[in-house]
Amino acid sequence: MNEIRSRAARFARDWKDEPGDERQQAQSFVRDLLGVYGITETRAAFYEKRVKRSSTGSRGYIDALIPGLALIEMKSAGKDLATAEQQALDYIDGLPDPEVPRWVITSDFRRLRLLDLRSEIGQAPMEFALDELRDRADDLAFLAGYGERAFGSKTQEAASIRAAKLMASLYEALEGSGYDDHEASVFLVRTLFALYADDGGLWDRDLFLEFLETRTAEDGSDLGPQLSLLYQVMGSAPSRRQRNLDELIARFPYVNGGVFEEPLSIPSFDTAMRKRLTDAAMFNWSAISPAIFGSLFQAVKDKTARRELGEHYTTETNIMKVIGPMFLDELRQRFTDGYHDSKTLKKLRADMGRMKFLDPACGCGNFLVVGYRQMRALDLEVLLRIQELSGETARTMFFTEEHLAVRLSSFHGIEIEEWPAQIAATALHLVEHQANQAMELALGAAPDPLPLDKIKSIVVGNALQIEWSEVVEPSADLYIMGNPPFVGHKTKAAAQRDDLRAVWGTYFDGYLDYVTGWFKKAADFLGDRGGHFAFVSTNSIVQGQPVPALFRPLFDSGWRIAFAHRTFAWTSEAPSAAAVHCVVTGFDRATKAKPAVLFDYDAPRGEPHRVPVTDQINGYLHDAPSVYVNAREKPLADLPIASYGTMPVDGGFLLLDEAAHAEAMADERAAAYVRPFLGAKELIQGKSRWCLWLEDLNPADLRQSPFLRERVEGCRDWRSAQTPSGDAYKLRLTPHLFRPNSKRPTSDYVCVPAHVSESRMFFPSAYVGPETISGNANFTIADPDGLAFALLSSSAFLAWQKAVGGRIKSDLRFSSTLTWNTFPLPPLDDAQRSAVIAGGQAVLDARALHPERSLADHYNGLAMTPDLLRAHRQLDAAVDKALGLRGAATAEGRLRTLFTCYRDLVTADELALPTKKPRRRATKASV
Repeated sequence: MNEIRSRAARFARDWKDEPGDERQQAQSFVRDLLGVYGITETRAAFYEKRVKRSSTGSRGYIDALIPGLALIEMKSAGKDLATAEQQALDYIDGLPDPEVPRWVITSDFRRLRLLDLRSEIGQAPMEFALDELRDRADDLAFLAGYGERAFGSKTQEAASIRAAKLMASLYEALEGSGYDDHEASVFLVRTLFALYADDGGLWDRDLFLEFLETRTAEDGSDLGPQLSLLYQVMGSAPSRRQRNLDELIARFPYVNGGVFEEPLSIPSFDTAMRKRLTDAAMFNWSAISPAIFGSLFQAVKDKTARRELGEHYTTETNIMKVIGPMFLDELRQRFTDGYHDSKTLKKLRADMGRMKFLDPACGCGNFLVVGYRQMRALDLEVLLRIQELSGETARTMFFTEEHLAVRLSSFHGIEIEEWPAQIAATALHLVEHQANQAMELALGAAPDPLPLDKIKSIVVGNALQIEWSEVVEPSADLYIMGNPPFVGHKTKAAAQRDDLRAVWGTYFDGYLDYVTGWFKKAADFLGDRGGHFAFVSTNSIVQGQPVPALFRPLFDSGWRIAFAHRTFAWTSEAPSAAAVHCVVTGFDRATKAKPAVLFDYDAPRGEPHRVPVTDQINGYLHDAPSVYVNAREKPLADLPIASYGTMPVDGGFLLLDEAAHAEAMADERAAAYVRPFLGAKELIQGKSRWCLWLEDLNPADLRQSPFLRERVEGCRDWRSAQTPSGDAYKLRLTPHLFRPNSKRPTSDYVCVPAHVSESRMFFPSAYVGPETISGNANFTIADPDGLAFALLSSSAFLAWQKAVGGRIKSDLRFSSTLTWNTFPLPPLDDAQRSAVIAGGQAVLDARALHPERSLADHYNGLAMTPDLLRAHRQLDAAVDKALGLRGAATAEGRLRTLFTCYRDLVTADELALPTKKPRRRATKASV
């Protein structure tokens, strides 16, 4: 910036109005002004951009346009610049979207007026005299690629998506030409760097575009050799370059950093391919976010992903859910606390300098890029404040990269594929340059942008197989973070299962998701040194059977959950993007000095809000004792068993829809065997369905009823046609019967849905008689006195279900062994039992006031009747009292009590670690 300020001073001093053609004077003024910021005519269209005025429909000429960045409108001396600004805005409406600028600059040769089209409504434009340009040069720094960037903004996301599509277009052209895939990858990374450098201030603005337009033929025939020469030059130190190089090529600086190191074969281009590259060069690459673009760029080589560019990437908002509570929030608090003490702030910088970071599943480097950028931004704030307090200048504080507190060499990554690893290294170079630009703009000095240091901290390899100590040394100052692969325990490949076995050793459990390998590896790697690790994972790791398998070994070895985000939707803003339901869990060594931090969401796509933690966060992400709920074959409390309903296995012949039901009821003999049938939809939505229940079938009825005979014969034929090894075929000799179910209730029972929307305020179930047949999509619990129905309908059970049960995405999944059999109900005395049953009956009575309503209607959160809500409050009061709760209980309070009850009810045997399995002896095949 100092050089720019000097050029600005010379321009303001030397410019003089000359008599003559005012249009030519305007051209000269604009050329000289843009020259101050390194912009050539290659990018700006002087008096050549003819557009239609939106107000009149007539055509006019824009004095100068830098597509996507700035529009300049010149007026005669003394003219009103506000009027000129309105004329410029009139022109903008006639521009295509890619050319619409952010800035409008107007001038009358003596004054300059700047309007930021993204500024807040009501914010006045900047206006100053030309004589002030030396002191106001920073206000126009955006012309040289400097300026504020709203990271993660919609504008930046859109720019990054468009940039990735441009690169996808280039890749498709290279791929179609038969160019080697690996070399195409390297070539694209180099081209990305050159395109960004052209707009980002790494060299004279539009130097690369000027090279393309003036040093390569329009038919593309010499583009490959010329680019190969250029990239070779950028990889060569000045002392190793030929002295007779083309003067324009010689202007490109030495880049280094490994970007231009590998020799490549020369690609062949044609007219269309050259146009794609020049189109890309016309784009304003300084507007992209390296974090967003990296994710999109990674998808460039996949045909399916290319079609969906912009739909799937890790948003910075989600990344901040990890790095904020992990380290950034605390550092910012330290900055606030020490704001008036330069000694404290220098200590903060020193501590930041000792911090190191590892993403052992770094992909294209999103977490590293955002983490580095946030740390550099904070370091800059600290430096500015130290200057204010001590009077030191940037020049006396540091001169080179080694004097920075936050350095790229402190950021490390492991990635299994070469392509994303290359993107990660490039993205880190870009974000480092952005940070240096911000520093130079604020302090007047920063480390030289070129040549780059080669990034050696991104290692290609399988993170679950390589030694992490070969990447970075473990220490208390190491922060391990990332977003490892989402692979469930049922979908793991054989090789991934072997990876987990090797990492978990004797603690290996088949319920463990693939992501848990990173948890165990991080915990073992850091050991008792301290340190921190945090990962994004699917929410399955905090539900059901995986919880004891993952968290018991970690907690028992001294780790604790320091912060966590409960279930939220990990997705992009694209309407068609599928959401993955995730959690964030961050660990450190157990300490009472720092309270744990827990975030919850009212809805998966909602905003996080902090939940108070008084004790600890357990493996189910609740402020409650660290107990581990294992599936049980029998209820822990004095409760009846729950089992699946009865499976028809009938090919549709024993089940009756409306038409078949009418036909059966018209047959006197068939009508005697018709029973109500409850499948999933019938139970929740109140749909009507029936079945033929023929356990007590009289053979004479079968002979004399054509309807019965046709249905039973159809079932027999269908079962006989099935696979001999399957259940249906084995039941072919009893075609009149459902699959045998010895646990089918013969008294009044509760019919329980297998899946329930998480938005329900209460867990819906039906209390029915034995004449109603439940299908296997539901569970049944024999309940002659109504106790089971009452407990299932209570807020306490819903809290337990949500905490320890599994889910399908975010929907609750009832389990007889995991949620019902483990429900920790203390022994009830007669009064407590009666009160709970009475509460359940009150719920049934309230429902009976509206018999036309389905369970879905009764428990619509926006339309529950006051009577039903009142009944549930009566029921909750009785159940809460039985649990030992007093007063108005909350979901968190109920859970703390339930986990405590569970701990007290189970035996020490059940709380102990599972028996360790002997480690497999290594073989040549498994090593």
